[in-house]
Amino acid sequence: MKRFWSLLLVMVFLIIVDQLSKGAIQSNFQVGESIKVIDGLFSLTYVQNTGAAFGMGAGSSEWFRILMFLALPVLVCFFLFYMIIKEIKGSLWLCSAYSLILAGAIGNLIDRFYLGFVVDMFHFYWKTQEYSFHVFNVADSAITVGAVMIGIDQVFLSRSKSKKSDATNPA
Repeated sequence: MKRFWSLLLVMVFLIIVDQLSKGAIQSNFQVGESIKVIDGLFSLTYVQNTGAAFGMGAGSSEWFRILMFLALPVLVCFFLFYMIIKEIKGSLWLCSAYSLILAGAIGNLIDRFYLGFVVDMFHFYWKTQEYSFHVFNVADSAITVGAVMIGIDQVFLSRSKSKKSDATNPA
């Protein structure tokens, strides 16, 4: 149970940091306003993202947006919570990955339900904005880190577990 409460605490912390950072941007910036933090590399830029990751689907019909950006993510959140509970006594790595993704999904869902869009603010680019990465937020970062962790588990850690299992259980 200690592991569960620790993961829950991390999730709550990430959701609070995500929402506070979004609130700070909304309170201090106009939509589209940008302030250079590190010239040629990083700016804080207020973007209202009505689509999915990187704005995909922003121009879709209303029923599609409700299904894909509200209903489906809620179902995914329940699935992630189930995966955390299922794995809670197993891999801390996977539980952490699922928790990061869940926290990020909840952070972005809060925006979608209350604002109708997701607030993004971190804008990385190289020298000019011609070489630019999409604007994102704390929740997006948590989702990305969690997804990378699952990828690492699948590519490296699961193989390692499989090899150990094969070595202890010869055919």
